Amino acid sequence: MDATSLATLWATIALIIFLGVAIYIKVPGMVAKALDARAARISNELDEARRLREEAQQLLGQYQRKRKEAEQEAADIVAAAKREAEILAADAHQKTEDYVARRTALAEQKIGQAERDAVAEVRASAVDIAVEAARTLLAGKIDAKAGADLFQASLQDVRSKLN
Repeated sequence: MDATSLATLWATIALIIFLGVAIYIKVPGMVAKALDARAARISNELDEARRLREEAQQLLGQYQRKRKEAEQEAADIVAAAKREAEILAADAHQKTEDYVARRTALAEQKIGQAERDAVAEVRASAVDIAVEAARTLLAGKIDAKAGADLFQASLQDVRSKLN
């Protein structure tokens, strides 16, 4: 045998001894257990990932529903605010028109009263002037006693017509 075959023989013997020792101390079983444990851990992690994904999808669905509900509620609030603003604007417009109408009627009443007062004052002045003119004319034509009686009668007549 040459040196190369002897080295190969010893390498083969060492390999067989190594494999025997490895089998004796149950290395393949430990490797299988380690691989099985790792496979189980990976399987558990995958199951956990699936469960978390499903929970995330459920939460996403809930949040999307809540967002839609919130958007609808916001739209309802905006619509209600618009309706209320329109009602308030119409009410304010009506109140303004009523106020203007009342103020116009009051102004017209004041103007009418001022016209009536002015007419009454002009009449009173005209009566006073007419009475004075009549007194002056009659005083020159009638004596004092007859003039005073006539003046009193005319004055009573004018007073009864004014009242």
